[in-house]
Amino acid sequence: MAINTLDADLGAYESAVRQRLQTMKANRFNERIWDKDPTLWKDNKEAKEMIPESLGWLSVAEEMADAVPELEKFAAEVHKAGYTHVVHMGMGGSSLAPLLFERTYQTGENGLELTVLDTTDPETIKEVEQHVPLEQTLFIVASKSGTTAEPNAFGDYFYTKLKSKIGDEAGAHFAVITDPGSPLIDKAKKRSYRKVFLNFKDIGGRYSALSYFGMVPAALMGMDVESFLERPLRMRKVCKTEDEPSKNPALRLGAIMGELALQGRDKLTLVLPDELSSLGMWLEQLVAESTGKEGKGILPVTGESLLKPDDYGDDRLFVDLHLKGREDHTVSNKLKQLHEAGHPVATITVRELEDIAQEFYRWEMAVAAAGAIIGINAFNQPNVQGSKDATDRLLKKVEAEGSLPASEPVLVKRNLRFFSKEKPDTAEELLRSFFNQAEAGDYISIQAYLTEEPTTGQLLQQLRTTLQRQFKLATTIGYGPRFLHSTGQYHKGGPNTGLFIQLTADDKANLQVPDTSYTFSVFKHAQALGDLESLRDHDRSVLKIDLNSNIHEGLDQLNDWISEMAPARTNYSK
Repeated sequence: MAINTLDADLGAYESAVRQRLQTMKANRFNERIWDKDPTLWKDNKEAKEMIPESLGWLSVAEEMADAVPELEKFAAEVHKAGYTHVVHMGMGGSSLAPLLFERTYQTGENGLELTVLDTTDPETIKEVEQHVPLEQTLFIVASKSGTTAEPNAFGDYFYTKLKSKIGDEAGAHFAVITDPGSPLIDKAKKRSYRKVFLNFKDIGGRYSALSYFGMVPAALMGMDVESFLERPLRMRKVCKTEDEPSKNPALRLGAIMGELALQGRDKLTLVLPDELSSLGMWLEQLVAESTGKEGKGILPVTGESLLKPDDYGDDRLFVDLHLKGREDHTVSNKLKQLHEAGHPVATITVRELEDIAQEFYRWEMAVAAAGAIIGINAFNQPNVQGSKDATDRLLKKVEAEGSLPASEPVLVKRNLRFFSKEKPDTAEELLRSFFNQAEAGDYISIQAYLTEEPTTGQLLQQLRTTLQRQFKLATTIGYGPRFLHSTGQYHKGGPNTGLFIQLTADDKANLQVPDTSYTFSVFKHAQALGDLESLRDHDRSVLKIDLNSNIHEGLDQLNDWISEMAPARTNYSK
């Protein structure tokens, strides 16, 4: 059976990529990655110990193929017990593949309706609680370490709800996916959870799509896991046996991404149709968390509207992923114009929807290769912990003092509250001053600690397009706290070229986090404040805007102000 094809029109960069591929061949790159040689990435003692224990994803599809009977047996058992729904609760790598499955695939025959919960937003948690019939729902607590705060809080919340209804039988409604030695194992035993799935310690979260973290919810929703796993096995076979990097589907993509990043084309712009859009979120984490460190990195840009060539700087690599036979001719024409204007464009044709599984494998290997090319350890995440630590400190302060620390806005305009180191007289002046810091090659990051719903999403996209057109900069959107476990590493560890807009608002729902003195709303706002602190500690340019209770009106007003702003910079150029 064939694999998904990769074509590339790299223009002026073709020669540099060809040379990179030749260097990879001379350095026996493919042979060494399969030998788990850490010196492909780093040559220090820490890397030599850590990296070989981080490459289990190379063979996980084979191991999971052997686990298919176990998964099918569990899914059948749960269905027979009368469950109709499954809620998968995790963050980052433990939830993004399941989120893709939920949004991309139909529930199979005898499958459970899958819902993924990966936010502390109380409105979303309340909506999940109201959507699923608690007594017919299986809840999965997914955390590699077993100490991730969010899934633990989700699990405790729904366990408390169920225990109040059915007593000690509540444990039968829960399963755990975690690593050996995790504290979640003891909790599962104490509460008599239905099942504990032990994942592989040598696989990091962002490389875990084809492990138990992805395949358990896939099996429960009725996907044909055996058939699904055949696809990455097909890709793996080609990647393992093809030592010529120019013919290796993963190493070729890795060479393109890595070499172009070194050439200044470090904004990987993913062009995806609606049916593949959720793949963008998974790719976002894989690329950003793997490469964004030591002041280097590749910024994944997904969901951005395709504009005219002169709306872009010269820092883009466009990668178009589409389903075979489903090409969008409008998109194809725009990409052709971009290529003619000098932008490199690569195209991946996905044979059918289930062949997303091939892309899991291709991109994991490609990103590992790109990390080696730009000279970083693709398997650690040294800057993620800072935001978590800041959040923990704030929550301890809440426990001790009863509330989060308050700060005064520097400006209040049209019910929007602005928090900045500057003290301007008007919102327009503040926004102009903030954005006029921009240099060519910078990016804008919209960090939305808001409820994810259609109208808010449309308004954020409108704001994003306005910013993109005004400043010719790559512009990203992330919902908090999800992005903290995704692009958050790049924001602090990557190049200091970001302009960060943190958006917060009042929460309507008020749900208590069990065994604490605070609510999920306080938890979410502590995460926002903790990230704000961490960004400032890393000398990032950040503007916080609180939209108060009327989110839609606030986003409209913000967009109007920026639309009317003629950039004052005269030294900005592509």
